[in-house]
Amino acid sequence: MPFPQHRPRRMRATPALRSLVRETTLAPGDLVLPLFVHEQDGRAPIGAMPGVDRLSVQDAVAECGEAVRLGLGGVLLFGIPDHKDPQGTQAYAPEGIVQRATRAIKAAHPDLLVITDVCLCEYTDHGHCGHVQEDGTVDNDASLELLVATAVSHARAGADVVAPSDMMDGRVGAIRAGLDAAGHPTTPVLSYCTKYASAYYGPFREAADSTPAFGDRRSYQLDPANGDEGVREALQDVQEGADMLLVKPALPYLDLIWRVKEATRMPVAAYNVSGEYAMVKAAAAAGHIDERAVVLETLTSIRRAGADVVITYHAKDAATWLT
Repeated sequence: MPFPQHRPRRMRATPALRSLVRETTLAPGDLVLPLFVHEQDGRAPIGAMPGVDRLSVQDAVAECGEAVRLGLGGVLLFGIPDHKDPQGTQAYAPEGIVQRATRAIKAAHPDLLVITDVCLCEYTDHGHCGHVQEDGTVDNDASLELLVATAVSHARAGADVVAPSDMMDGRVGAIRAGLDAAGHPTTPVLSYCTKYASAYYGPFREAADSTPAFGDRRSYQLDPANGDEGVREALQDVQEGADMLLVKPALPYLDLIWRVKEATRMPVAAYNVSGEYAMVKAAAAAGHIDERAVVLETLTSIRRAGADVVITYHAKDAATWLT
């Protein structure tokens, strides 16, 4: 019916009505908290990411206790080793930092979902996500064996989900086969299927000490101008056996979250990345925005775009505000 019979504002008149017809929900259980675990004792603040620290294994266990208390959906572990080499051997070492942290967290909080990042960039002295050849190019196929070894070592340590973020072709299928052969057929693979070569990763590279020593990652991460390619990557990873899919970053790629969800009908996660977090923190510190309102609106928009799960450094604050 035309105005004045039809008045959409009727359903916005009171908080109760707005709540009753709200289309998108946001709850602590929708959120995953990333954690950076290092070999040092204690916490080390990350300058570009106020409120986020590198954590010892003991501090990571305590942080996971907070995640449990707040009802978060899980945590995502990134490791920062003391020793780096061309092959990234600490990524798949049985006593590597992520492996030790995973065992300690699962012993203390057995019901908390622990997702582990499967990549080599934090562990290689050159900072790239795979094996680098003499000419400086990343060798896709030679990298697969190392990524499989990393995923299997994480599963053996007790990881609930492994999440390859390297963007090598064929790694999902290789990891699925490797997990099955190693006796971990029920360990899901959360694939960073649609990961862009983004300018929003800057603070993360400080946090994870993973800035490439030369070149960049544009030969294996997606071109920000390409949407169809991102969907094709997602579909290929589904064919290779991915159990969940991830779009990264989130806010500049809300359209890809929607398109991946529509194309695959698979569980989709979105990563609200370090640059997005840092901008909100900087604007809030300057008094330009209401941090709580902006964070909750941002996370709701990511969910509205189709994300079943949001990985975010705001997770603890958001959960506190929501409850």
